[in-house]
Formats: sequence, C-alpha cells, structure tokens
Amino acid sequence: MSQLTLTATTNQPLKPLVEAALNNELRTLEAAIQRSERRLGEYEVAHGMDSGQFIERFENDELPETLEFVEWVGEYRLSIRLREKADAYRGISIVN
Repeated sequence: MSQLTLTATTNQPLKPLVEAALNNELRTLEAAIQRSERRLGEYEVAHGMDSGQFIERFENDELPETLEFVEWVGEYRLSIRLREKADAYRGISIVN
C-alpha cells in the first residue's frame, strides 16, 4: 500500500478537489474502455473470433501480420492498460 500527503498554499479544502479530479479521471477512463470494447467487438464480429482467441493465434504466428490485425492487437493491449489504470483509480481511498 502506498500513501501520499498533500499540502496546499491556500485554505481551500483539498479533499473535494482531489476527489473530483479522481472521479473525473475515472469517468474518462470508463468512457475510453467502452470505446475500446466497442472497437474490439467490431473486430471480433468481422473475424468470427473473440479477442482472446485472436491474440493467442496471432502470437503463435497462425495469422498473417496485416495492418488490421496489428491494430486489433494494439486495441486489445490498450484495453488492458485502460482497465488496469481504472482499477488503480478505484482502489484509491482518501483518508481525512
């Protein structure tokens, strides 16, 4: 567990500012996750396999290295990073 101490040069309470910033970033991440999942779904429908199957086959050189497949790999990896980051934000708690 990590801990962080913040100080401010004004008397304005920090907790509401930090909570709002964290919540805003989480909403942004959740919107990005939805967009990424929609794009992944389009690839899956177009190629008749889910992304997990695709990644396994692509990494085992069972599929050609086309631009579309490279983009699919990138979208898949992006979706993983976005989910990990969102999970990290959800795990943050602010203590008075």
